[in-house]
Amino acid sequence: MCGICGIIHKDGSVPVPGLLQKANALLTHRGPDDEGYYVDGPVGLAMRRLAIIDLDTGHQPISYDDGALWVVFNGEIYNFLELRSELARRGHDFKTKTDTEVILALYKETGVNCVRHLRGMFSFALWDKRNKRLVLARDRIGKKPLVYAETSAYLSFASELRSLFAWPGLSKEIDPSAIDEYLTLQYIPAPKTIYRGVKKLPPGHVLVYEGGRSTVRRYWDLPLGAPPVTTDVEEAKHLIREKVVEAVRLRMISDVPLGAFLSGGVDSSIVVAAMSGLSERPVRTFSIGFDESEFSELPFARTLAERYGCDHTEFIVKPHMAEVLPKLAWHYGEPYADSSALPSYYVARETRKSVTVALNGDGGDENFAGYIRYFAMKAARVYDRVPRPLRRLLEAGTEYLPEGSAPFGATWRIKRFLRSAAFDDAPRRYLKMVGYFTEDQKRDLYADGFKARLGGEDFARRYMAAAFAAAAGPDFTNSLLAVDFKTYLPECLMVKMDIAAMANSLEGRSPFLDHELVELVYRMPGDWKLKGFRGHKWIMKEAFRNELPPAIFNRGKMGFGIPQDRWFRGPLKSFWEGHVLSPKALSRGYFMEGYLRRIWQEHQTGGRDHSYRLWALMMLELWHEECLEK
Repeated sequence: MCGICGIIHKDGSVPVPGLLQKANALLTHRGPDDEGYYVDGPVGLAMRRLAIIDLDTGHQPISYDDGALWVVFNGEIYNFLELRSELARRGHDFKTKTDTEVILALYKETGVNCVRHLRGMFSFALWDKRNKRLVLARDRIGKKPLVYAETSAYLSFASELRSLFAWPGLSKEIDPSAIDEYLTLQYIPAPKTIYRGVKKLPPGHVLVYEGGRSTVRRYWDLPLGAPPVTTDVEEAKHLIREKVVEAVRLRMISDVPLGAFLSGGVDSSIVVAAMSGLSERPVRTFSIGFDESEFSELPFARTLAERYGCDHTEFIVKPHMAEVLPKLAWHYGEPYADSSALPSYYVARETRKSVTVALNGDGGDENFAGYIRYFAMKAARVYDRVPRPLRRLLEAGTEYLPEGSAPFGATWRIKRFLRSAAFDDAPRRYLKMVGYFTEDQKRDLYADGFKARLGGEDFARRYMAAAFAAAAGPDFTNSLLAVDFKTYLPECLMVKMDIAAMANSLEGRSPFLDHELVELVYRMPGDWKLKGFRGHKWIMKEAFRNELPPAIFNRGKMGFGIPQDRWFRGPLKSFWEGHVLSPKALSRGYFMEGYLRRIWQEHQTGGRDHSYRLWALMMLELWHEECLEK
């Protein structure tokens, strides 16, 4: 696990060593154990290493083929031993025991298509000296980040945004459409970043720079519409169980201490159960909670840990711990509004005190239909059959329901469903269900000058419409899952896990995001995952019924949130006002001051719960302060 960066100068000039070192130093938290550099003519490669496998000979950059190929690599290749054995039989020699060298041997045989053979999480930069070709690649799911910038003078890349600005000539001009998407989605989706001149390499893509030009192409996609892997439910359960256990086993390969995040939900519980069956020692598990019991899953995590005799550690997040928010804004490098970034950071910090690698349950919801919105979207299709006059009457009735109900309460869910179902097209329904600021709210929020910069377009709606179009298929549930798999999962959840872990020099691994498992479950009917209107994750839970305590098997979905609604009325009140309503913040020209003060006052009086929107506004301002002004 590492941080990587580098550059290729278009005019053939040699990279300035001091600038390459500066760019690399900004990634030290991602790899505190080692650093390495390589310069060849116009190309400079650099890395910071967190040593996980082959502690003695894993120094990077690594070369191959008598120095004709060089690579810097961030991630883990879980099938590298199998690949290495096959390559050795075909005459390849290896100087190290690392997974990194296997990438180079594969590239020598198959070229850019080497990525198709890799099973794992990765981003890498490979310099082909003979062909004067630079290859940038990112894993299928998007677990490891890679950003790049191309100017008239160079193409640069890095694991994190700030590293790119070590090189001169790169503008920090803000992309207003990225802010519009952020305020609705809570993240900025690839290929955009907050900066006009910087892009994210999307998951499952490679970038090749050769002959003075760069091309980006996709090398992997979900198998939507592929023939079913089986039509027998019992066989499907067996296949899922077998593949999940295999994915866990592969992710337990490590030369350093290893443990697991245990939330108490179904996904992480299955991972820990599988780890326990594969380990001769008690699994080290780490859980986080809150004093507010309705937000804390610690009792469920404790139940699972006791069943499997885990070496279990718990940690409580207190309101004063929000003082780390400016630091988090710096680590993310661009606006990011998922409030669970805060507890994720702390559980990673506490976990790193004991282990260097932690498995997690990420991906279970997107594979097996774990989110409540899948029920709502499915129910909305039934709601469409209700006569339109009656629908209008029901929707008008939402105005008489109390506004102050907290998110995820019964009243809140009813109002959100009816307001979402009022739209006929699926993308707008989805955005109404999951969005922070709606189209109407943004019209009131945005200042006239900012509206003019946006040109009257809702970029979040355009982005989501494209996602639904790309995921369209005959299986409605699988299409919904695919939307989240290509948007929310890589752009929000994977970003959160990567930043939380790497800010603390911890490696996170996600068995449910093994691409072979993903391909398997997407070739199964959506109705096996979302059973009717009650059975979320039905087939996965059935496959592991005997491993899950009844309290966990039968529980509903609980989001990994924080008590931000209360914190904004108490411990975070002055913090929010001091940043979002400061003269400097109000002078940025994005928002109408009157609207900001109105929603703030409504939240303070309990008239409405604006906590998610307030969090997004706060993190946007903190990004300006920490990443632009410092």
